[in-house]
Amino acid sequence: MNASAAAASPPPLSAEFVRALDRVPNSRLITRTDHLRPYECDGLAAYRSVPGAVVIPDNETAVQAILKLCHQHRVPVVPRGAGTGLSGGALPIAGGLVLSLARLDKILNINPNACTATVQCGVRNISVSEAAKPYGLYYAPDPSSQIACTIGGNVSENSGGVHCLKYGLTLHNVLKVRAITLRGEIVEFGSLAPDTPGLDLLSVLIGSEGMFAVVTEITVKLTPIPATARVIMASFDDVVKGGDAVASLISNGIIPAGLEMMDKGAIHAVEQFAQAGYDLNAEAILLCESDGAPAEVEEEIGRMKAILLGAGATGIEVSQSEQQRVLFWSGRKAAFPAAGRVSPDYYCMDGTVPRRSVGPLLSRISRMSEHYGLRCINVFHAGDGNMHPLILFNGADPDEWERAERFGSEIIETCVELGGSITGEHGVGLEKINSMCVQFSPAENALFHEVKAAFDPDRLLNPDKGIPTKARCAEYGKMHIRGGVIPFPEIPRF
Repeated sequence: MNASAAAASPPPLSAEFVRALDRVPNSRLITRTDHLRPYECDGLAAYRSVPGAVVIPDNETAVQAILKLCHQHRVPVVPRGAGTGLSGGALPIAGGLVLSLARLDKILNINPNACTATVQCGVRNISVSEAAKPYGLYYAPDPSSQIACTIGGNVSENSGGVHCLKYGLTLHNVLKVRAITLRGEIVEFGSLAPDTPGLDLLSVLIGSEGMFAVVTEITVKLTPIPATARVIMASFDDVVKGGDAVASLISNGIIPAGLEMMDKGAIHAVEQFAQAGYDLNAEAILLCESDGAPAEVEEEIGRMKAILLGAGATGIEVSQSEQQRVLFWSGRKAAFPAAGRVSPDYYCMDGTVPRRSVGPLLSRISRMSEHYGLRCINVFHAGDGNMHPLILFNGADPDEWERAERFGSEIIETCVELGGSITGEHGVGLEKINSMCVQFSPAENALFHEVKAAFDPDRLLNPDKGIPTKARCAEYGKMHIRGGVIPFPEIPRF
């Protein structure tokens, strides 16, 4: 948020609007400052802003009434799920409203014949799989935060997870979405049919970060639980060899159910936390999962072992039980909390590169780490080149935080330089809004604004996120040239 945007921040909520909100049936209104503090940030705690109020509806009708009031009074509103996002997408607008959807948490229907589940937006990701398990089904997208994150939040960010290489992102596992526009209109995107006439607006809505409409209900695909699954842990004495091994697997026609990589720093942090049995002598490890019929898995495991050894693996361990398989994955999913135990703060980045560029990017990050004087541990979805470098720093030290920001920006811009993208699954939010100026041209950003205006002409739904203005890009260009300038200075830091 630049200075001009800060100057245009809305005034405190009017007493009339607050009274109208308080009269909405089946909703809870929060206005006390001390009770608003838990909503001042999402998983990116570096940027904080206290909202004017928080409203928590119990049903869709209440959501509709609240949005109509926001439109009538021209109050900016930020939809919020579980608040686990890592890009500042749920950062409140000062003087605006936070619309918490946590109480829309009902699983409405499980259809084992059609392999679908219809759920409200506040249902936790893992709860879908738990509800579908008695039918031999599960929901494939599994972000590291799946025990807490909501399906509605997954739709907003187009979340992935360790199994997204084979089974796809949220986009590939959602059939239909029910949402409400700022003016209170109920709109359905997608359908249960294999195809629908007209524009495919479902793919536009998914990943839109709450800027187009407020999602209330989602119908997702369910996947049969495989008969068996096994994981290979492959050790490497060089991170570049590990990156090259990823490309070798894919080029040989193997699409593992999961393909994850961690460098030495991440291995040691995770092993202390989760005791997953990782090789502490390795410079990098790959976790490669095969699932399906037992004979199919056995054959694929054999092929993967041969390719990994040919790519320079120094050690191979294959899970011998379901318990060990789950333990291997528990370590990978514990990477973020593990980082929190070895550093006062960490800054989780999210960028993508072509698989061939995984090794070169890791080498570049190593040099950046020395340049900025900050440690960085790396975990990522290796199969699709989705990198999650974790920059370790002390947020109480303004100099370290400034260096961490510049380090993160350089990583993201290097991803673009190597033919990748500024984000894979964490969204743009506020964190990467300046980096949008690096990846996209002014004409492309103008088109993004036109799409936003088509859904939200009043620009009140999660404004000032995701899409940069021309003024912001011009300013960031100056910052990029001279360096050392702290973005968003008006937002309170740690």
